Amino acid sequence: MKRLLLIVILIFTGFTKAYLQELNCRVQVFAQQIQTSNKHIFESMQKDIYEFVNNRKWTDHVYSYDERIECSILINITEQISADQYKGTMQIQAIRPVYNTNYNSVVINLKDNDVQFNYVEFQSMDFNENTFTSNLTSLLAYYVYIILGFDYDTFSLYGGTPYFQKAEKIVQNAQNAQEKGWKSFENQKNRYWLVENALNSKYAPIREFLYRYHRLGLDIMHSKQADGRAEIADALLLLQKIYREKPSPFMMLLQMIFDAKSDEFVQLFSESFPDEKSRVVAILKEIDPTNSNKYQRLLTENKQ
Repeated sequence: MKRLLLIVILIFTGFTKAYLQELNCRVQVFAQQIQTSNKHIFESMQKDIYEFVNNRKWTDHVYSYDERIECSILINITEQISADQYKGTMQIQAIRPVYNTNYNSVVINLKDNDVQFNYVEFQSMDFNENTFTSNLTSLLAYYVYIILGFDYDTFSLYGGTPYFQKAEKIVQNAQNAQEKGWKSFENQKNRYWLVENALNSKYAPIREFLYRYHRLGLDIMHSKQADGRAEIADALLLLQKIYREKPSPFMMLLQMIFDAKSDEFVQLFSESFPDEKSRVVAILKEIDPTNSNKYQRLLTENKQ
């Protein structure tokens, strides 16, 4: 009897591990600007979105509990267009642990300002990869695949391609959608252009940068700090190459890197060698002029 019980436990444990979901995603829905007597609906919305994202199997890979990707989705509803139609923004962030440390590095930090969807309480949230059924589930699935794509890119060179292709398929299916954000002509920096950049071979150096930055740089700094930092400094030349060639007028993918990494760049090179620091600051000020003052402080602090 004890043997039988042990076998059942082992089978169940193996089954749950094999089907453990990929994401540990924190979901928040804010609707302070909406005047309604039924505030409970936003709690239901948050719960349904959480379950859709976290309880669905998005890849064929086996994930252990500790391997799940830490991420967050924050939806700020600013307008109720009709009884079940809402408009607002969505903030998406994903982090990646650095090998053999307690440090987590931000991989993506995106904000989508063209969020509009229908939500009916207690109605199932359906999604089909081959057709457009709902703008809400298409939005969520799209960003799940974007999160997966960039996370996989940090562990293997161009490892995220299959997930970017799935995100591209969602964009293609949504071309006839009434809601904004899916079409190339609507906005210079939207969902269409993000995945277009990710799959465009002209932007491949940015994805190579993500791999070298995380896997060959950050992941070895616990034992070889100078070597890891030197690898990152050299990898910045890939971003400089893209900045100078400007494959498209929008450069959304490059801006995504700066939104996620500008503070981390400063942190990484604050204790760098003077020559390396000067070289890195020159590159960063050229390719990310918006944060030029932030990078310049690296040199100022060095002189004090």
